[in-house]
Amino acid sequence: MTSVQVDKQHDGNEAADSASGEGYHRALGARQIQMIAIGGAIGTGLFLGAGKGISIAGPSLILAYAVAGLVIFFIMRALGELLMYRPVSGSFSEYAREFLGPFAGFVTGWTYWLFWVVTGITEVTAAATYMTYWWDIPQWLSALVFTVILYGANLISVKLFGELEFWFSMVKVTAIVGMILICAGILTLGFSDAGDSATVTHLWDLGGFFAGKDGIFSTLMTLQMVMFAFLAVELVGVTAGESKDPKTVLPKAINTVPWRIAVFYVGALIMILSVVPWTEFQPGVSPFVAAFEKMGLGIGAAIVNFVVLTAALSSCNSGMYSTGRMLRDLALNGQGPKVFIKLTKSGTPLVGTTVSAALMMVGVWVNYQWPGEAFNYVVSFATISGMWAWIVILICQIRYRLKADRGELPHSSFKAPGGIWFSVFSLAFIGMVIVTMGMDKDNRVALYGAPVWGLILAVSYLVLKARNPEGAAFAKRSDRESVQS
Repeated sequence: MTSVQVDKQHDGNEAADSASGEGYHRALGARQIQMIAIGGAIGTGLFLGAGKGISIAGPSLILAYAVAGLVIFFIMRALGELLMYRPVSGSFSEYAREFLGPFAGFVTGWTYWLFWVVTGITEVTAAATYMTYWWDIPQWLSALVFTVILYGANLISVKLFGELEFWFSMVKVTAIVGMILICAGILTLGFSDAGDSATVTHLWDLGGFFAGKDGIFSTLMTLQMVMFAFLAVELVGVTAGESKDPKTVLPKAINTVPWRIAVFYVGALIMILSVVPWTEFQPGVSPFVAAFEKMGLGIGAAIVNFVVLTAALSSCNSGMYSTGRMLRDLALNGQGPKVFIKLTKSGTPLVGTTVSAALMMVGVWVNYQWPGEAFNYVVSFATISGMWAWIVILICQIRYRLKADRGELPHSSFKAPGGIWFSVFSLAFIGMVIVTMGMDKDNRVALYGAPVWGLILAVSYLVLKARNPEGAAFAKRSDRESVQS
């Protein structure tokens, strides 16, 4: 049965069975889900982007990551509450349909699909660039090879996707833990070239903790790049329909968010900025590379280049996975071409993944022909479209909790802390981030592009509805259920 035909089966096991009925194979185990959750929070935004943030805000970037990380935890707990209420593939758009209406589901599904296509374009282009560190080969060739390999892996089986993501995440985790241990050794034992000058007082004795040009305002202006670093953490929600035991695995994965952020972002930056004074960091230079050079470890650049390569490939891999499933979810609900419904024998969405991969390759060619500012604009638009999923998750959790408290729906077995108030706070925080994007001329263009994309979706929705005004795709969930009953 399709996702629009799922009855109100709110018990965890019944919901799991309904997701299986969508045709997917539950092949993702606890080990893979945990690493997908971990890997989603670690990417090039940390390994490369943190350098620019440090140069702008100084040590207070640590606070920006900590506060934003807390908001991310609230978002993930809101998502967890919804997932345990009804774990389904294509969760964001499906929850939007139920709690906000069919148009919201349409917008959410297509916007999240666009987010991953755009992200895939930027990441596969970046991966091709990283390859030139070792070999002088055309970037387009590397991009083509990477795209084809990841495309093939995603079509073979969801289990192979999970294995690739497991090992990509393992590389990132190992690199960060290794850096933290080395820095801790330098601070306590004083070895390496940085041993004589390394001290935790670097965090406040070089202009203060808020050492940016404009003090705390500089810290606020880094929030947009901080939030970009956390994009994709919500991917664990897309895996709900293909995890072996979502009722057990997903809550465990979501509850690891606080310590992941504490260790991989806050902990890593505290250590790096204690070894290397923040004044020595430059935009566009990885803080990990700078730290290795300060330690006198020339191999550091090669290590970090390999890590950011795996981070980029991990993001491309996630894009291949999620885009096909979002397109299929839209098609199942009558809000996309029916051709996207087809699955391979191994349970992967063939046409949706193929179309998305083809668009990623077109985007790579565009970036190759017109590099520079256009590339930065694409990244900014990815941030806006990615945060839309977070906004939808929070609003849906608020609507769901209010209905559950009134007895209209059963309570989830994994309630978000703070009821609806932490979700309200998180929405306000995201609103502040969007305001700061409007104050930055380099990111402002993304705010211009968002209404254009919204207009395209609105027109498309109206055209589809005019063709089939009585279709289930344009009815509220309660109306669909009453018709089916």
